[in-house]
Amino acid sequence: MRNVTPQEPRPPRIFRALTLTAAVVAVALLCLLFPRLLAFVELAARELRYLWWLVLLAAVGGYFFFFFGRKK
Repeated sequence: MRNVTPQEPRPPRIFRALTLTAAVVAVALLCLLFPRLLAFVELAARELRYLWWLVLLAAVGGYFFFFFGRKK
């Protein structure tokens, strides 16, 4: 017998890389156009040194929400 289970298409790695690159370029362009945004990004990067645990907690919460919250 042949396996006929439909497989979900996965986006190619190139699409993900282009999306990430576009996001970085967009943030850089906005920082050049709006200097206050650059100050905000710098402040956020500095505060991440102290609040990294909050980002980790949010990531773990998102993981549990999306992967363990599914109905089987």
